[in-house]
Amino acid sequence: MAAPLYSPYFNPLVWICILLGALWEIRAEQIRYSVPEELEKGSVVGNIAKDLGLEPQKLAERGVRIVSRGKTQLFALNPRSGSLVTAGRIDREELCDRAPKCVANLEILLEDKVKIFEIEVEIIDINDNSPTFGPEQREIKVAENEIPGTRFPLPEAFDPDIGINSLQGYQLSSNSHFSLDVQSGADGIKYPELVLERALDREEEAVHHLVLTALDGGEPVRSSTARIHVTLIDTNDNAPVFTQPEYHVSVHENVSIGTRLLTIKATDPDEGANGEVTYSFRKVRDKISQLFQLNSLSGDITVVGDVDYEDSGFYDIDVEAHDGPGLRARSKVLVTVLDVNDNAPEVTVTSLISSIQENSSPGTVIALFNVHDSDSGENGLVTCSIRDNLPFRLEKTYGNYHRLLIHRTLDREEVSEYNITVTATDQGTPLLSTETHISLQVVDINDNPPTFTHASSSAYIQENNPRGASILSITAQDPDSGENAQVTYSLTEDTIQGAPLSSYVSINSNTGVLYALRSFDYEQFRDLQLLVTAKDSGNPPLSTNMSLNLFVLDQNDNTPEILYPAPPTDGSTGVELAPRSAEPGYLVTKVVAVDRDSGQNAWLSYCLLKASEPGLFSVGLHTGEVRTARALQDRDALKQSLMVAVQDHGQPPLSATVTLTIAVADSIPDVLADLGSIRTPVDPNDSDLTLYLVVAVAAVSCVFLAFVIVLLALRLRRWHTAHPLQSASSGLAGMPTSHFVGVNGVQAFLQTYSHEVSLTADSRKSHLIFPQPNYADTLISQELCEKNDSLLTSIDFHECEGEGTSIQCALWAPLLAKEESLALAVFSRSRTALSRAALSHSPGRALTPLPPWKKNLFLDWD
Repeated sequence: MAAPLYSPYFNPLVWICILLGALWEIRAEQIRYSVPEELEKGSVVGNIAKDLGLEPQKLAERGVRIVSRGKTQLFALNPRSGSLVTAGRIDREELCDRAPKCVANLEILLEDKVKIFEIEVEIIDINDNSPTFGPEQREIKVAENEIPGTRFPLPEAFDPDIGINSLQGYQLSSNSHFSLDVQSGADGIKYPELVLERALDREEEAVHHLVLTALDGGEPVRSSTARIHVTLIDTNDNAPVFTQPEYHVSVHENVSIGTRLLTIKATDPDEGANGEVTYSFRKVRDKISQLFQLNSLSGDITVVGDVDYEDSGFYDIDVEAHDGPGLRARSKVLVTVLDVNDNAPEVTVTSLISSIQENSSPGTVIALFNVHDSDSGENGLVTCSIRDNLPFRLEKTYGNYHRLLIHRTLDREEVSEYNITVTATDQGTPLLSTETHISLQVVDINDNPPTFTHASSSAYIQENNPRGASILSITAQDPDSGENAQVTYSLTEDTIQGAPLSSYVSINSNTGVLYALRSFDYEQFRDLQLLVTAKDSGNPPLSTNMSLNLFVLDQNDNTPEILYPAPPTDGSTGVELAPRSAEPGYLVTKVVAVDRDSGQNAWLSYCLLKASEPGLFSVGLHTGEVRTARALQDRDALKQSLMVAVQDHGQPPLSATVTLTIAVADSIPDVLADLGSIRTPVDPNDSDLTLYLVVAVAAVSCVFLAFVIVLLALRLRRWHTAHPLQSASSGLAGMPTSHFVGVNGVQAFLQTYSHEVSLTADSRKSHLIFPQPNYADTLISQELCEKNDSLLTSIDFHECEGEGTSIQCALWAPLLAKEESLALAVFSRSRTALSRAALSHSPGRALTPLPPWKKNLFLDWD
């Protein structure tokens, strides 16, 4: 139990506390307020913000709060107005009983400066209680022989208020026998007494009914009444008398229930019923009746409740003794409660830092806490301690406040978390202690960058992958903790084929999973160079880069593409020319195909799917060469149709087909004659137009042919003069051919003369170069002509000599470049007329257009 407010040791204790506060740089200042009791909850007591010199808005920022101990908080802080307000209704009588001055002490903590302010609030009494009597009706027995002037004690009223609000006086209802006289005791209590004014006559009036009124001095005045029944009896002229005017007793707290404290004694010299004394509590309060009990016959006072020194250390009990007729005597029992060490120290943490950086300097405050022991004397003296092996120390500051400080530099790599046990021990017998656990996290500083397992890595993904497919997961480790170890991933922006890298791949910044944003095509690009950055979330952030090679794996997603014979665009079918004199194994034509895939997906094989005459032709498995499988016979049809399939080796394999039409004839005129035998109906309206076209074509062709022959003769002469020939040619008529036959019979025949023949001077091989014709269905495209000579046909002159009648090599003299250009220009001017010549001639009939299957006759020499 704390020392009384007006203890003689109070002033020196205050000075000691102030001195300690100054030493530890924490000083307490006292602020006093006064407030009436029974105010509504939230009533303003005082402006704390103004008295502390703070703005109301700064209270929360600076951590201003009430840290006073106690079971019930009487006051609270209003953070908006900065005022100290009541936390509920305050009853002064319950708080301080009848103490002359009722003061409530609390402490305000200014947390940012670790500064304590002591607040003293005086509770002002108001007239909120009326005087009250015990029983509403009291009987007084008076001997009828009482002489006037005899006094009879009347029941006192009790008013818990103090000062002017307390009991001020009594009034007695008017009557002819009694008057009221109020006496004041040494303790200031007023005792009403009934004074006999004139002699009583029981036979005249046996019972007198009086009303006693108690009044206080408050505003408004409060009062209460008690009915007094005066019963006249025979003479009883002696009241009970106590053996002591006051009884003093001491008892230890927590004494067991049923313990007898003391026995009060009163004597009455009267005899019989007038001398029988009984005892009772006077002005008994609920708290007294709950703790103590008085035996009305024996006068024994026993303990019936838990006596706690911390609740109250002193009890003042009023007792009275009365005899049979009702004469009374008064006395007091003063009970002093002795403290025992039954309360362990209480530790209240008022300010705490739960985490601190490892580079914090020694002397940094971690926690501020208050230590309190409800016991008194040595039982209330408390010391605090922590383990010696911890890098912390304790300091005592103002009053019972202690600080926990850093004593040595912290290292998170050694210890990342401390569980600090603060032990508070009192000096009582036996020793009681309390342990408080403080958990402190050591916060890491960002001194380690994320690290990858390898500085570079490779990943693979199949082409034609679905969009959003996961490629791989990248992980980087950071030995730091918290945000310093939270790694985010990103890709360095780059451009691929004119598009940003972010349109191809993305990486999940949290998980490091790399995703494909589009379907990759192996034929467009085969690998990506990525730079992955792992960055932590520290301040400043640290990062590491890793080089990642992403390889696209090929899939068999492209069918073979047939380059030769090129598919016609006008719906016609190309025709190859084979002489009837061809021997088995004769090369008729070659199917050329490519596959955009790679590896085994691009390995091609050729096979003959369908032939109009099985067994006549064969196709090379790997070369695509179409050769005769046997000698051609007269019975073999002029037109042979072959379907050749080209298939790759992917999984699953993909294929393409091409249909070849082979015309069997010994010479071009034969082909034309055979082709011309197939007639179509003629429109008579077109006969004149056909005749004009044929004449124009014939004229242009003759001029062109003559010009070409002259140029070739000149070049042959020059070449022959410089380099004698080792072999001779028999002329153009017997030249072997392998022709691609198309539309426009006459046109196709004339087009054979548009080929350019080039012979090298120092080589025995001759190359025939087929320049780009003006028809959309020719063999070689402009692009291929410009880029390479992959489709040039080479003829070895020695090989020509060995083939006999099957192949006769045509020897051409190289022409001058200027002459070649001139020849091509002349042919170019005539191609418009050639394109319109779709006529064929038959003896005895007018010229008629050729059927559609005869279009695009292209003669190609091997």
